[in-house]
Amino acid sequence: MDRTADDELADELHTLTRQLRGQLQRHAALGAWAAPGGPTTRHAAPEGSAAPGPTDEESARAAHEAPHAAHLAPHAADGAPQAADAPQARHEAPRAAQPSGTLAQIRAELGECTRCKLHTTRRSIVFGVGAADAPLMFVGEAPGEQEDKRGEPFVGPAGELLDKMIEAMGWTRSAVYIANTTKCRPPGNRNPQPDELAQCAPFLHAQIAAVAPRIIVALGKPAANQLLGTDDVAISSLRGRFHDYARPGDRHAPKIMPTFHPAYLLRDPDKKRLAWADLKLVMAELSRLGISPPGAPG
Repeated sequence: MDRTADDELADELHTLTRQLRGQLQRHAALGAWAAPGGPTTRHAAPEGSAAPGPTDEESARAAHEAPHAAHLAPHAADGAPQAADAPQARHEAPRAAQPSGTLAQIRAELGECTRCKLHTTRRSIVFGVGAADAPLMFVGEAPGEQEDKRGEPFVGPAGELLDKMIEAMGWTRSAVYIANTTKCRPPGNRNPQPDELAQCAPFLHAQIAAVAPRIIVALGKPAANQLLGTDDVAISSLRGRFHDYARPGDRHAPKIMPTFHPAYLLRDPDKKRLAWADLKLVMAELSRLGISPPGAPG
């Protein structure tokens, strides 16, 4: 009986399927769970020639190795294998979209945030406090225990010292704006981790854009590095001079003055003199810009 074109097509499809299955089994045995999406260096077989299938040795090896490799990866609901030990980058949560608008709109977009793991241990979201159009802004690192309880930045002992620093400059807490690099307290007051900072960074930058301060005082090393786009640079190397904001926008980009965190000054009071020198530079720059504290003589 003569073979029809449909019979030949079915045989070819069966051969290709068998080859693909063997190839996937070899990938699975080697721990690979995805095939490259780009072109390969292989060339199509000449017209009329049969594509080579796996050798008997390859088929036997694949059949032997595949069952042993199958346990290495969990399976999704649809049966697709998932990587058990994929690189960390594959598991990072997507960076939050850049919010915009007023502080109230940014806070509404933040919502009851669950974008990173800090939401599982926090009590409160610590968004920010102060004047929505303040020319002077202070940014600290992550909230602490007292801030987590009250939902407001810098309300513990370090916050009391910060208030005194602000008042010594001629300003008040209500006339400046105060925020943190992250909006939730890390467990045990540890430093925020990179993925946590990455999820909160768009909201901090949106706050800065909404307030549009002329100067930001970065309190401590984590805040300074976050605002300057630097990586683990000591505060002692950054303080004492103004720096450019890492993400200038269309509006007037603020200058950044790094200085010691108030909590550090409580542990090492001798550094208060250096912190005051930094704040005097801020005061002088504000005066040069024609900006006076509210209530100051004109």
